[in-house]
Amino acid sequence: MTAGIHARLDRIGTDGKFLTIPMDHGLTLGAVRGLVDIEGTIDAVTRGGADAVLTQKGIAPRVHANKNDAGYIVHLNGSTAGGPDANDKRITGTVEAAVKAGADAVSFHINVGSASEPEQITDLGELTERASELGIPVLAMAYARGPGVDGANPERLAHAVRLAEELGADVVKTGYSGDAESFTQVVDATRLPVLIAGGEPAGDSASLEAVRGAMDAGASGVSMGRTVFQHDDPEAMTRAVSGVVHDDRTVEEALDRAGLAVEA
Repeated sequence: MTAGIHARLDRIGTDGKFLTIPMDHGLTLGAVRGLVDIEGTIDAVTRGGADAVLTQKGIAPRVHANKNDAGYIVHLNGSTAGGPDANDKRITGTVEAAVKAGADAVSFHINVGSASEPEQITDLGELTERASELGIPVLAMAYARGPGVDGANPERLAHAVRLAEELGADVVKTGYSGDAESFTQVVDATRLPVLIAGGEPAGDSASLEAVRGAMDAGASGVSMGRTVFQHDDPEAMTRAVSGVVHDDRTVEEALDRAGLAVEA
């Protein structure tokens, strides 16, 4: 790992832990709640303690003035929810374009088990080589997704995160298996920092329980989108997640310190 990659990883994390808020969903879903005024949302989540925010390259001008010195990640592939195959992620930019947009790192989504997996393997392998040449870290969003694939199966998730390491990624994000014991298998499958995705919003306590379980299993943080940016109070929800990731708080302590009600 080059000095440049080390330095830039420090810009998107804190002491080896990562709290990233992805907001590339405008490409996938459109201008959904939380992304219409993306400037205000970026300001809120970074004030709440997000280490980095993530968007597609075209949103970069709306990011920098509002990110409160947090890191910035540019996502380099995508698909739409209304397209013929949402798992078929197509390249949307280059590492050079991300650098021009002011990115500290790039990210790339791969669905292990999907019909488009072969092309995504090729694309991620090429991306990590180019990023390494420029000293740019790569966050691989490696999911277990495809026909008949159980996206919470720890063996499938372990394969996905190991694939990301094999292809040269620096950090990997994946789904959560549902409990700390089974997620240990996922974390143990790679030497990369492992982050969990937020997925469909499930309520504050349930979301933080997943974060707590992942951290107890040895994960290095989260990359949590809709759960945070569509929250009624994105700043407070980010602060609660940060309490678990960065301050090792219990779910109840994190909610209380963030000023959010502890759900019965």
